[in-house]
Amino acid sequence: MGGRFMSAFTLLATDPHSKARRGRLVTAHGVIETPIFMPVGTQATVKCCSPEELKALGAQIILGNTYHLFVRPGMDVMQHFGGLHRFMAWDGPILTDSGGFQVFSLARLRKVTEEGVHFQNHVDGTPMFLGPRESMEIQATLGSDIVMLFDECPPHPCSYDDAAKSLDLTLRWAERCREIYTPGMKFGIVQGSSHAELRRRSAEALAAMDFPGYAVGGVSVGEPEPEMMAAVENAEPYLPTNKPRYAMGLGTPPQMLEMVARGIDMFDCVLPTRIARNGTAFTKTGTIALKNAGFAKDTGPIEEGCTCPACRTFARGYLRHLIKAEEILALRMVSLHNLHFYLNLMAEARQRLEAGTFDPWRREFVANYRAHNAVD
Repeated sequence: MGGRFMSAFTLLATDPHSKARRGRLVTAHGVIETPIFMPVGTQATVKCCSPEELKALGAQIILGNTYHLFVRPGMDVMQHFGGLHRFMAWDGPILTDSGGFQVFSLARLRKVTEEGVHFQNHVDGTPMFLGPRESMEIQATLGSDIVMLFDECPPHPCSYDDAAKSLDLTLRWAERCREIYTPGMKFGIVQGSSHAELRRRSAEALAAMDFPGYAVGGVSVGEPEPEMMAAVENAEPYLPTNKPRYAMGLGTPPQMLEMVARGIDMFDCVLPTRIARNGTAFTKTGTIALKNAGFAKDTGPIEEGCTCPACRTFARGYLRHLIKAEEILALRMVSLHNLHFYLNLMAEARQRLEAGTFDPWRREFVANYRAHNAVD
C-alpha cells in the first residue's frame, strides 16, 4: 500500500476554542499548508484557469477526477503522457477522487457487485467496469499524490439498513484498496449517510486500517446543512488526530469555516467556478449577481481590497457588460476572483490559527455572511 506507514502530516497549532487545526502535509510534489481549499480540475483543467494563474492565486493542490479521465481521454493517452502532472502541465500536488461518486451519480444502467460496478458511461454509453483494483490502478497511472479509496456513496435520504449494507461493502472495498500498491498516499472515506452510529463505525474501521489520511464522504448530496455538519461531528472524534481530514465536495465559505472549527483540514468544491459561469461572485458578506442592472455604471471592483486579477483591473460595470454580452473574459475574471476568494479565505484561516484569533474571526465572518444571497 502506498505510504502505509508514512507520517506525512504535522500538526502545527490548534485552536483552544474549537477543534480547528493548523497543519502541514508533505507530498511527493510539494508541501500543503492546511486548512486548504483545493480547486477542482475534473477534466484535467480547472475551468477557465491556467496552471500559472492557479499558482499566482495561491493554489497548493488541485483535484483530478478518476471517472472522467478514465472515460476520456482514457488511460492509453494518460500512460503516453506519463501521468496527469505532465498532461496538464501542473507540477504541484494532485488529489484524485476514486470515481465512486461519479459512477453512482452520472453513469447509466449501473449494476453493483462485490467486485465493483458495471455501468454505461455518460458520454457515449460504452459499457465499463470500475472496482477497487481498477480505481487504484487508474490513480496510479494518473500519478496522483493523494489517492482516494473506491467507495459507494449512498443517496440521500437513505434508510439505516440500506446505509449499513452500503457501508459494509465500502469497508470491504477499502481492505482491497489497501493491499494494492499506489505511489500516492491513500485516504480512507467515511460513509454512513446521516446515521451517527454508522459514521462512528466507519471512522473506527478505517482508522484501524491506518491510512495516511481520511475523508468524510457522502456529504453535500442534498441533505440539510445540520445533517451535513452532524456527519462530520459523528466521524471526527474517531479519526486519528495526527492524520489530515478532508470533507469532500463542499461548500460555501461559512460552511468551510464551520468545518474547520470541527476539525477538518481540506476542502474541495465546484462552486467558485460553477457560479462564476452565470456571473455570480463571492464577497465577504455574501454572493452578488454581477448581471444585475444596478451594477451597470458601478466603477468599483467586485470587492474593495481584493487583490485578484479581476479586482485589480476591472470595474463591476465592465464585468456586467461582459456577462451580458456573453464574453469569455467574464467567465475567466469572475472564476479567478472566486477561486482567489476561497484560497485567500483558507490562507487567512491559517494565519488566524497561528495568531490564536481564529474563533472570534470565524464567528464574525459567519454572522456577517448573507447566505440568502447565494441563490444566483
